[in-house]
Amino acid sequence: MTSVELYTKRARVWVPDSEMVWTAATILEDYKEGDKSLKIKLDNEEELIEIEDSVEELDFALKDGRLPPLCNPDVLIGENDLTSLSYLHEPAVLHNLQIRFVERNQIYTYCGIVLVAINPYEDLSIYSNDFIQLYSGHNMGEMDPHIFAIAEEAFKQMTRENKNQSIIVTGESGAGKTVSAKYTMRYFATVGGSSMESQVEKKVLASNPIMEAIGNAKTTRNDNSSRFGKYIQISFNKKFHIIGAHMRTYLLEKSRVVSQAPDERNYHIFYQLCACADLPQFKPLKLLPAENFEYTRVGNCTSIENVDDQKEFQETVHALTLLGVSTKYQSLMFRILSAILHMGNIEIIEDERTDSCRVEEDDPHLVTMCGLLGIEVGQMAKWFCNRKITTMAEVLIKPLTADQASFSRDALAKHVYEKLFEWIVDKVNRALTASEKENSFIGVLDIYGFETFEINSFEQFCINYANEKLQQQFCQHVFKLEQEEYVREKIEWKFIDFTDNQPCIDLIEKKLGILDLLDDECRMPKGSDIAWVQKLYDKHLKSSVHFEKPRTSNTAFVIIHFADKVRYEVEGFLDKNRDTVHEEQLNILKASQVRYLVSELFIDKAEGSKEVKAGVGRQGVRMVKQTSLGGANKGKKSSKEMRKTVGNQFQTSLVKLMTTLNATTPHYVRCIKPNDFKQSFTFEPKRAVQQLRACGVLETIRISAAGFPSRWTYGEFYDRYRVLMSSKEIVKGKPRNTCENVLARLISDRDKYQPGKTKIFFRAGQVAYLEKLRADKLRACAVMVQKHIRGWLVKKQYQKKKRAAIIIQRYSRGMKARRLATFLRRTKAAVQIQRYWRGYVAKSRYQKIRSAVICIQSFTRGMLSRHRYRIILRQAKATIIQAHVRGWLARVQHRRKLRAIVYLQSCVRRMYAKRELKALKIEARSIGHIKKLNQGMENKIMELQRKLDVANKETQGLVKKAVEADNLRARVRDMESREAEAEKASALATSLQEEVLRLRKSLEDSQAETKIVRDELENEKKHKNEAVSALNEEKSDLEEQLEGLLREMEEFRVESKRNMDEAVASAKSSLEEELEKERSSHQSRIKEYNRLEQRYDNLKDELELTRSQAVAIETTSAVSSAAPSPPESAYSSINPNAVEGLENMKNDMNGVNLLAKMQKKVKELEDQKKELQERVIEKMQEKADEDIARKEAADSDAEHDRALSYIESYQIEELTKEKETLKQDLGNLRQSIVDSAESSTSKDSPAFKEMYSQMLAMQDELEVRRNQVIELKGNNSTLKETLVKYRKASKSSSPKGTMTTADLLGSRNRMEDINVEELEKSDLKAVLVKVYDHNRMLEAELDVEKKNHEAELAELQSNKYMNGSMTIHDDIQMELTRLSSENLELEAQVESLEKQNKKLKRQLKLYSKKLNHMETELGVPGIKASESAMSLGAPSIQVNGEDAQSVTGHPAVKHKDSGISGMLKYGKGDDVKATKELILGLEPRGVAASLLPGLPAHLLFMLLRYADHRNNDSMIKNLLAHIINSIKKVEKEHEGDFEYISFWLANTCRLLNNMKQYSGDEQFMQDNTGTQKEHCLRNFDLAEYRQVFSDMAVSLYQKLVLLIMHEIKPMIVPAMLEHDTIQGLSSSVKPSGMRGRSSSRSAESGEQYTVETIIKQLSQYHIVMNQHRMDLQLIQQIFKQVMYSITAHTINNQLLRKELCNWSKAMQIRFNASQLEEWIRKSGLGDAGLKEMLDPLVQSSQLLQVKKQSEDDAKEICDMCTQLTPVQIVKLLNMITPTNDYEERVPVKFIKMVQSKLKQQRPDAYSGKQPLLMDNGHMFAISFPYVPSTLSFDRIAIPDSLNLSYLKLI
Repeated sequence: MTSVELYTKRARVWVPDSEMVWTAATILEDYKEGDKSLKIKLDNEEELIEIEDSVEELDFALKDGRLPPLCNPDVLIGENDLTSLSYLHEPAVLHNLQIRFVERNQIYTYCGIVLVAINPYEDLSIYSNDFIQLYSGHNMGEMDPHIFAIAEEAFKQMTRENKNQSIIVTGESGAGKTVSAKYTMRYFATVGGSSMESQVEKKVLASNPIMEAIGNAKTTRNDNSSRFGKYIQISFNKKFHIIGAHMRTYLLEKSRVVSQAPDERNYHIFYQLCACADLPQFKPLKLLPAENFEYTRVGNCTSIENVDDQKEFQETVHALTLLGVSTKYQSLMFRILSAILHMGNIEIIEDERTDSCRVEEDDPHLVTMCGLLGIEVGQMAKWFCNRKITTMAEVLIKPLTADQASFSRDALAKHVYEKLFEWIVDKVNRALTASEKENSFIGVLDIYGFETFEINSFEQFCINYANEKLQQQFCQHVFKLEQEEYVREKIEWKFIDFTDNQPCIDLIEKKLGILDLLDDECRMPKGSDIAWVQKLYDKHLKSSVHFEKPRTSNTAFVIIHFADKVRYEVEGFLDKNRDTVHEEQLNILKASQVRYLVSELFIDKAEGSKEVKAGVGRQGVRMVKQTSLGGANKGKKSSKEMRKTVGNQFQTSLVKLMTTLNATTPHYVRCIKPNDFKQSFTFEPKRAVQQLRACGVLETIRISAAGFPSRWTYGEFYDRYRVLMSSKEIVKGKPRNTCENVLARLISDRDKYQPGKTKIFFRAGQVAYLEKLRADKLRACAVMVQKHIRGWLVKKQYQKKKRAAIIIQRYSRGMKARRLATFLRRTKAAVQIQRYWRGYVAKSRYQKIRSAVICIQSFTRGMLSRHRYRIILRQAKATIIQAHVRGWLARVQHRRKLRAIVYLQSCVRRMYAKRELKALKIEARSIGHIKKLNQGMENKIMELQRKLDVANKETQGLVKKAVEADNLRARVRDMESREAEAEKASALATSLQEEVLRLRKSLEDSQAETKIVRDELENEKKHKNEAVSALNEEKSDLEEQLEGLLREMEEFRVESKRNMDEAVASAKSSLEEELEKERSSHQSRIKEYNRLEQRYDNLKDELELTRSQAVAIETTSAVSSAAPSPPESAYSSINPNAVEGLENMKNDMNGVNLLAKMQKKVKELEDQKKELQERVIEKMQEKADEDIARKEAADSDAEHDRALSYIESYQIEELTKEKETLKQDLGNLRQSIVDSAESSTSKDSPAFKEMYSQMLAMQDELEVRRNQVIELKGNNSTLKETLVKYRKASKSSSPKGTMTTADLLGSRNRMEDINVEELEKSDLKAVLVKVYDHNRMLEAELDVEKKNHEAELAELQSNKYMNGSMTIHDDIQMELTRLSSENLELEAQVESLEKQNKKLKRQLKLYSKKLNHMETELGVPGIKASESAMSLGAPSIQVNGEDAQSVTGHPAVKHKDSGISGMLKYGKGDDVKATKELILGLEPRGVAASLLPGLPAHLLFMLLRYADHRNNDSMIKNLLAHIINSIKKVEKEHEGDFEYISFWLANTCRLLNNMKQYSGDEQFMQDNTGTQKEHCLRNFDLAEYRQVFSDMAVSLYQKLVLLIMHEIKPMIVPAMLEHDTIQGLSSSVKPSGMRGRSSSRSAESGEQYTVETIIKQLSQYHIVMNQHRMDLQLIQQIFKQVMYSITAHTINNQLLRKELCNWSKAMQIRFNASQLEEWIRKSGLGDAGLKEMLDPLVQSSQLLQVKKQSEDDAKEICDMCTQLTPVQIVKLLNMITPTNDYEERVPVKFIKMVQSKLKQQRPDAYSGKQPLLMDNGHMFAISFPYVPSTLSFDRIAIPDSLNLSYLKLI
């Protein structure tokens, strides 16, 4: 099919336009050969226009295709790659770029191997580290076009082929070259960084602000324009980590230093210095504002909008410091820059009589400049206005005119800045020098693009020359790639003719070319610009087609470049090429006193070995003259040979650059400036097409279009055009044969396509033709289907209507009859209702009015009273505020005056000090002072050397003595602190004893008050009984009202309950959210702590290395100090070696300070962790208080109930305080027994007295408990009497075994008979036995009382059921309820007393053991074990049968006898071996397969129990430290092993649960059995260590999640996005058409991942975690995090890949997500919010599938996509790409509609910067559930395989 046949009706073409360059139009009639006109209609106009062509033009068009270019199909609009367009021409490229940039806000587009970057003039959030991670590892073309994709392509080719790479960034000023190069370097610094944090990457990035400061300036086109070219070569080692970099610069724009165009600035560094002129360190520079310097005010622009020069200067200084430029060199650099500014302000006075000029020596700017540069003022003033001419016979001094002097001054300023620029670049290169051997490199070339202005000079000529060379290299490389592709696919092809610009390059650089003639003219003594241009006319005007002469000028020439014609004005060419600076001025600068930098800048490399003396005074001037005269003849020839012109230097550097680029694999970035007004996302076609022509993009298109631009694989072609194939043409299993068969039928001309090995190559326009055939075929099929479907629908609709009509008739007749009957009944009923209703309404209205009036009166009176009170209160408060404010103002005024006085004093003192310092400096500089210093200096040096040696020896001795003195001081301070602690402890003991006495006294007072209150309650009960009889009489009258009230109360109760539940639920959710936030922040701190800990280890290694280097340097300096010093050292009293040692010490101190900062950071994290714990406890306490408050409010029906509950709570509180006092007394007793074990056993000993006091306190305590039991029994008897009155049948029964009051009194008397003070030491055992017996008796009494309570409650319940049919009065019911609640509260009190007695019994048992041990050591017979057991009544240990089922099948569990208490005994040093065997020596597979789950955790806790049993502080601390360190070691050594991390996460959680379960806290002991309660810790509280283990578990959890994501991350994109799970949908998906490098795509052939692969991997992880018996809630949290990461990674990739945003792919993604949801359901993880993590993925799929036309559709999208951000929704809508003609793109109007609705619904989302990508690194807060173990420790046995025979079960 020929191209002419495509010009049919409704075809769209491009026609030229004066404003838009090209505009689209539609053909109205078919074009036929021979037609002179083509009827079209513009898309944006209604009228018709005609394009008239002459016969010649029409014939030419038919031959060469001069018809208007065709538009691409809508399917191809907005393609990522311009070469994938069917029609490749200028309007198609321009339109595609405009659509992507303006409508979709996409600034990057591929053009084959070129990346076209359009400057958006707006900050975009597409350069974060998340984007770097997304593009890392992906092939070019898989993701959306991006600068990171080009960088990744270069990095990948370097790593795969081990070949050097180059990235060439070009474009005109303001196009964004510098930013693109900066982001490229940032990408390499991120992906090429080493595993340890290094300074190399930071230094590479730090070079950017330095080079921008000294090489960038504001122009009319760009606020940060690079005025030089640079090539940065980033070096990599064999591991492809950055090891260094090197920078080369090209053609600095020196003229900008002295002159700028209007509305432009000088280099940024000058304005940054001026902005910091007020800083103290810059006062000596005598800087002024930028408006006062000539070199910075020429362009009338001294500031940039939204740029802070002072802040930018701080960044520059920081970058210089980071690159190792010392503060000394920085200050010298700033001195030179300041001198340049002052040089521009030097006034040159013209002498009109003599045609000469002069400079006053007292010119302040001249004096300042010479002072800053260290040169003589008179010499500089002289040679500014004169010039020396050397002849064969004499030396002449020629005066200069004012203009010549100004030019000489400006030339010197430019030369100084150029030298300084080169020095800074050299410093940067030295700082970035690779520390090891370079393996490969990637170069980034940031160079100027093609330039053409109204006036073009030497700079534009060099720039365009460089672009000619780069364009030639670019065209050759593109042609080479095309040729390689054709050869690889083995297709027949013809040579592609492309524009070669070698003639233009020859015109410039060949012999007798423009540059050569320019250099020859510069060598001529009287060479001029006019003479040079005449030579050009004579030589090239007739011989070169690229050279022209303007018609109206003889001082210009025109070169026809590849991009455009450029006219160059020759004025200034020779001067700029010579770059002349007077030699006399340079000699003065070479003799500068500032030897460190100024003189170094102007000494040539050949003169580097020579020493230049300071030209100060007459002798110095004479010496310079003699040197110039004597060496004139000798150095004349050499200086001419060595001196090169600027053009020659630039040509040499350009040749080196091209050699480097040709030796690497280039990658191209073409930056485009969309408009000249810096407006964001505004596209001007004229400016864009001009740059596209200049940068070579259209040349790439032309080369591609000349060959086979469209390339499809056989599989893609088969899937796409299967609809065009017949069954005869399909060859099963051979897609190539099938494709060739169908193409032979569809395209008759074989030259239009070529089949290759793996692809089919098409000429331009053939894909559009195939798309047209496919669309016609699908349209015909659709018409056929629609015809049959519509007929079937009409038939079904008719039958349905007929049946409906019959039914409607039948029902309508019946309905009429029923309506009539209903109307008659309703009429009668309505009359009756109206009568009653009107009466009810009138009554209700009256009542409402009356109640409203009363209410208004009450509120009005209250409001008036409150208003009067507020007025009075406000007046009183105002008086107080006035008094305080007036006092505060007086104090503030006084402080201000005081500060002002102090400031004035300091200023005056500083002024006097400065004067004195200045005088001293003048005296120090005098010649006489110098002579005095020189006298006897050598003898002084030797004497000082000897004194220095003696002083060093004395210093060493003093250091040793100082160390000893410090140690002694530390010991003294330690002793003093111990004495202070002892004094504090004694004072605390005294205060505690006084507090005990006070509390006991208050307890007695409270008991008396309690008795009074109870008497009052008894009286109240009697009055109530009398009221009951009176209320029974009114019972009959109130029954009817009672029923109504009960109904209302029931409704109110239901309503109140619902409100209460809602309030509780809301409060609970808010508390949970706060707790979740706190937990998340705490875990992020843990993560930061782990990172800091790793950083601390790295820094320790670096510090050790630095110290070793410091030792080596000190050794070297010691050796070098023995050698004789040079004569110059006599002028300095500081040894250079000593300075070097001090610098090393400074580095060491910096490392130590860094360590101290890290330790401080760790301490702050620990404080934050404690604060978080306290906040959580406060939240829980507040919640508990709120619950208690609600319960109290619900139970506050009667006043006596509140009083009784208050009394009981007060008693409980007092009992709790008394319990704490007893525990403290017991602790004192324990300490006293231990301290005095070896002392005398006399009666006056402290131990014996303490025992007596404790026995007395215990006796009093038992008496109190006995009284309380008696009172409780009396209350129970009173309750029983009250119940008897309201029971029909009263049964009196007393339980057996109940002790009477007499028995209790008798027991009390028996205890009172013991006189503790008269007891001897030997009688103490008998007293303890009696105490044990008495305790056992009280315990029996409490058991009896408990049984009585249970019996009474049962009787009360049965009585309630018996009297259910009777109607009880509400007061009686209330009384019964109150009595029941009192019984329950008394029962709870009895239980608490029982628990307290048990604790006392355990403590007494412990004391008896210690007493027996002490008596055994002292030789006193103790109590027998059998007697102790009998007296204590300890129950025997029994095996709980409930645990038998849970440990079935595990050999580590055995039934033990009752003698096992669940502890592991170990000796000294065994704890280290045990932790090594249990933690470091275990393999997870063996433990999971053969041993009890959680066995290591159980055994470790049994070791902790033994240490707690021994009550040894050091044992338990050492054991816990070994456990923690061992777990951390396992975590570090096996951080990449999933089974190890999972196993120890499960065991750490198990150990943490054990520490909670056996801590003794009531909240953790609710599910414990009796045996487990006995296994609780007795002596130590491990609450703080629980937090440590919790932090370790958090770290293990985070590493486990990272391990899982590391394994499945490579599977996510291929499985979730690329794999075709649903077969048959892939045929409708259009291939991307990306023609990336073959080397980057063919080498990436890996495993094909599917969703089943991910599910299989997740199932394996789930099985392993279940084998390790990890808690279910923890497993759910792990997979919740995994599902979030899968969703985030999938969404992020989908947002950057246009081919994944269509209806068919959305079906695939939704199906893949449903498979993950099904796996979640089958795995039993569905109740933890895992499915909600997949909601963003599901919603993105739904967004791609729903209808997108009307406003309702927009509202539906906003309501549906709740988990997607507005930016993501808009991005997906913009990226939707139709794969067929019957699909439509989303209109821009609809997208704006969605945006407006999103702003209305989510205003908060638009308040800040919206991120496009989901946070892939986000981790949810982890909470470890408390799951108590049902296994008792006495049932665990140690397997022999663990090799723990040295541990013993006890």
